[in-house]
Amino acid sequence: MSDDDEPAIYDEVEIEDMTFDAARGLYHHPCPCGDRFEIALEDLLDESNDIAVCPSCSLMIRVIYDVENLPKGPGNGPASETLVVA
Repeated sequence: MSDDDEPAIYDEVEIEDMTFDAARGLYHHPCPCGDRFEIALEDLLDESNDIAVCPSCSLMIRVIYDVENLPKGPGNGPASETLVVA
């Protein structure tokens, strides 16, 4: 296999230009096809993937981000804390 086997990237997008859906744990960005590129926060946090894909077409984008600036995963942030009433 050669370096040419790496997927073709349509664009590189700063994470600040993406929208975060906290309910689904996904970042998304508009795709030219009319759908949207999506990438899971979990993938970004463990640095296993920086490629957002569009589920409707073959386009992919590389997400430019700093892991220290990402929101914490499920159960680690104030929005996900549970109030216990006795």
